[in-house]
Amino acid sequence: MRTSSLLWPALLAQNAIAITVDTTSADSLKSAASTVAHGLMSFYNGNDTGMTPGLLPQPYFWWEAGGMFMTMIDYWSRTGDSSYNDLITQALLFQASDNRDYMPVNQTKDEGNDDQGFWAMAAMLAAETNFQNPPPDQPQWLALAQAVFNEMATRWDTSSCGGGLRWQIFQFNNGFTYKNSIANGCFFNLGARLARYTSNDTYAQWAERIWDWEAATGLIDTSYNVFDGASVTDNCTGTTRLQWTYNSGIFLHGAANMFNYTKGSQTWQERTAGLLKNANIFFTNSIMEEQACETVGTCDTDQLSFKAYFTAWLAQTTALAPFTFTTIAPLLAASAKAAAAACSGGNQGTTCGFKWTTSSYDGTTGVGQQMSALGAINSALIQIPQAKAVVPVTNSTGGTSIGNAAAGITAPGIGMSQAMDRSAPIETKDKVAAGFLTFAVVGGVLGGSVFMALES
Repeated sequence: MRTSSLLWPALLAQNAIAITVDTTSADSLKSAASTVAHGLMSFYNGNDTGMTPGLLPQPYFWWEAGGMFMTMIDYWSRTGDSSYNDLITQALLFQASDNRDYMPVNQTKDEGNDDQGFWAMAAMLAAETNFQNPPPDQPQWLALAQAVFNEMATRWDTSSCGGGLRWQIFQFNNGFTYKNSIANGCFFNLGARLARYTSNDTYAQWAERIWDWEAATGLIDTSYNVFDGASVTDNCTGTTRLQWTYNSGIFLHGAANMFNYTKGSQTWQERTAGLLKNANIFFTNSIMEEQACETVGTCDTDQLSFKAYFTAWLAQTTALAPFTFTTIAPLLAASAKAAAAACSGGNQGTTCGFKWTTSSYDGTTGVGQQMSALGAINSALIQIPQAKAVVPVTNSTGGTSIGNAAAGITAPGIGMSQAMDRSAPIETKDKVAAGFLTFAVVGGVLGGSVFMALES
């Protein structure tokens, strides 16, 4: 919801309290994060009588609710505030579906690979942080992530573009002809994290394959730009070259997991370092900015939340690939301070806006704005020595979540190994791209952002 610009001066004058943080103080950061988290959860009514657990009200799509609960797990893991944990558990389990795979009936009609992926990454984070486990008769966090990964493996599509996941799962949905970095990024990120957590190298082999496909199609170029996607209609011979924080972040975090899993391989160190270096396009004076839409005011409801995931993945990267800490920590500190200063709206003077580079409230409010500010402030806790390294657990370092390598396999003989075996190798001749985006991206983004920084 966007507040009329005619009201901005009055709002700014009335609500100039703002949240201030001392990024060298754990107490200051945790207090600020608590205030912002409370504001974020005020948008959620899924636990009210007659409402559906796990869903946000209109205009927020299902995937963003998954992203919100992922953000709240990260909040708990860094601050120790368990106030929302039962609510988070209820939501993650209710949306898991009867097949325990994040394909709930109420979303099947328009669910995409990336939508399912965000809920799976929330479950994966729950496993990695030893979030409270569900009752034994309920789906378990690790098994839920494995179920989604296995289902994605069966959707790997070699009929065009040499492989890759399509944006959408079902043919009747707009976007089915588009293969994008976020859908494949979810698959890659899950594969890398499952490899590290379980020590099952098949997951790592998939992660390698997905990365190779992204590189072969040009969706990740030699300078580590991560582009939006490509269309199967011309076999992905061109790319849509918009860049988003969450695309960069999801591959950076996955690469850091692979660096950690391979015990510091040079290949994955170079890839992690390359992605991090290229991520500087998302910072102005060390403050995070959604460069493809923020400066021209065209960010849509989804895009307003991207910085939340990017900040969290940057913070988690420092624990998995410690050589990144000296680069990432100052960026998160500066962004946290600016984000907090932008939280001066509403009746209490603590509602968060979206633009941080002005260090003042921009007159907007919503789930994305609040979640992004929470991500920034919470992630800045890596500055504090005692809170610095929240290293994700594995099944050999204290992880307690119960897994199921066969979860999500609904057709006999079709699992992650079998799907890999039947996939064709990626060849140079299969490099492809599209000259257009699907209606959702064209209508909401291109008009205002196609001229923005497309390459670093």
